[in-house]
Amino acid sequence: MCFHISNWHEPEYWEKEFKVKISDERIRPVMSKPHYHLNGFSHPNVLVIPQEKPEVLAPGVWGIVPNYKSPEDIKPYYKEAVKYGSGLNAQSEKLFSHFMYRESVMTRRCIIPVDGFFEPHEHNKKKYPFYIKEKEDKGLALAGIYTVIGPYITFSILTKKASPLFEKIHNLKKRQPVILSSENIDHWLSESLNEEDVKELVNLNFPEERLDAYTVSKDLFSPKIDSDVKTILNPFVYEELDTII
Repeated sequence: MCFHISNWHEPEYWEKEFKVKISDERIRPVMSKPHYHLNGFSHPNVLVIPQEKPEVLAPGVWGIVPNYKSPEDIKPYYKEAVKYGSGLNAQSEKLFSHFMYRESVMTRRCIIPVDGFFEPHEHNKKKYPFYIKEKEDKGLALAGIYTVIGPYITFSILTKKASPLFEKIHNLKKRQPVILSSENIDHWLSESLNEEDVKELVNLNFPEERLDAYTVSKDLFSPKIDSDVKTILNPFVYEELDTII
């Protein structure tokens, strides 16, 4: 699963990296604030690249909402959907069968640019947070789907069965987000894909040698501590985990 991300690059970086433009200049100051830890359950606004307008970076609310809902229904829906993960993740295996996912999968796929994301590792019934990022801090393109509810985009990050690296990290659920290589980003947003094309892209694994993965402070898990600080990305060594990766 992927419920926690890091997004500290400014929109200008993503505009250059993905050859897009922010959808509304009025949101640039707000979206320029760096976030070292965003908790999906707070349903933050995150910049996404939507299939319907692949030339822009638009704000999306993290947590997909059924497209028959109204804007007034969004917050109540999140409260109701907590037991289902609040729409933060969508299992890629259900893209063409789940009532909500199948409405979006062919025409409303998106890219979620992130600097990194956090996953829990369990050892002796205790959880330890890992941070995963691109080795040179170039950022990662996560695959997602979205709905449009009035003026709002609501989105979900796709997950799939873990690769060998993520099996070691996320060793309980053994899931990971779908990370797209740069050569597959345009394909993911293409209107010409069929069902088999989508499944093929989802099942491609991002090269593990291009990723850094290390443990960080358990402050990440504490609701009493502000973990949206740069130091949350610092490596934190747990001696009991020295043979994990």
